[in-house]
Amino acid sequence: MTGVAFGPVGLDVIGLPTVVDGHKELHEACRLLLAVSVMAVALRYRFRDVRARAKPVALLLIVAMAGMALVTTAVSAAALGAGLGAAALLGAALCPTDPVLASSVVTGGPAEKTITARTRQLLSLESGANDGLALPLVLAAIAIAGPLSGGEAVLESLWQVAGATLLGAATGWLGGTVLRGAEKHRTMQPGPLLLYTLMLALLTLGLSGLLHVDGVLAVFVAGLVFNATSSIDERTAENKIDEAINRFAVLPLFVVFGAMIPWREWGDLGWWRGLLLVLGALLLRRMPVVLALKRPLSLTWRDALFLGWFGPIGVSALFYLTMEAHRLGAGPQVLAAGTLVIAASTVVHGVTTTPGLKAYRTADQRTKASESGAG
Repeated sequence: MTGVAFGPVGLDVIGLPTVVDGHKELHEACRLLLAVSVMAVALRYRFRDVRARAKPVALLLIVAMAGMALVTTAVSAAALGAGLGAAALLGAALCPTDPVLASSVVTGGPAEKTITARTRQLLSLESGANDGLALPLVLAAIAIAGPLSGGEAVLESLWQVAGATLLGAATGWLGGTVLRGAEKHRTMQPGPLLLYTLMLALLTLGLSGLLHVDGVLAVFVAGLVFNATSSIDERTAENKIDEAINRFAVLPLFVVFGAMIPWREWGDLGWWRGLLLVLGALLLRRMPVVLALKRPLSLTWRDALFLGWFGPIGVSALFYLTMEAHRLGAGPQVLAAGTLVIAASTVVHGVTTTPGLKAYRTADQRTKASESGAG
């Protein structure tokens, strides 16, 4: 709201082009914020907990993410009357769960006291991993839209994902090894760990740019490997990283986003088409997919509904939308529709976080009461 107030439709203090015209700089800002955010996710839990959630997270990444992309593609085509290429671009860009916004749902005292550890871990790890792993879907959408052949999309996906995994594993292992050696010889105090992990994220991101691999995925893998090679004492900054990035660093980006909203292009969509798109994306993109996977994911109804609703669309979607605009020259309709869903998700999921936690707590209390009564 601050960005809107100070942007062109408000006080016109922030003189920025719309997302349609100024997407390149916004893309780089999203890339930087996502890198630090997924590093925070990778360090949030002990590695043994991460390993214990590998199977359900893999199911969310392989099956649920593809399902969300297909559903969002269908919703975009139906709501906007868009062709397959434009709809596929929207479906791929909007499918990943945003780690920046998801962190506000699963971190902090109320969430940690209310939501089960397993559910919080699943949402966090999914949001961290699927930001990078959504790239093959985006490349497939670009191939459908025209300029990239199917073979080129497959080859680039393989290189980007495999290269990112290898690069992230190498930098994460090196970072953990160097830090352990420094602490062994007492040449590093615990305090600079926050800065150390931030620098590790930026180093990995920079190298990924030089090698033309998936930088967000590389940083997430680096964080996981660093997590695995670090001692318990090396984990003092995990909450500080998460809070600093997701509670503060995201604010300037959303102020800029608010000032760059393409109001005219939103109007060109038509209010009823825009409303149908937002409702379809928020209600159908994720909830039916997660509910269909309730049994394979070993979720209670309470946890399935929570995971199904709280899959916010935010910085990661903006990152891929601006990538599509840069690589493909995606038209104003794609950028307008995508940013409309992002803005709606940011507001709606933000407003429903507290009621959602209360509803989860109430359902948990009723379940425990019925179990004790049956006992």
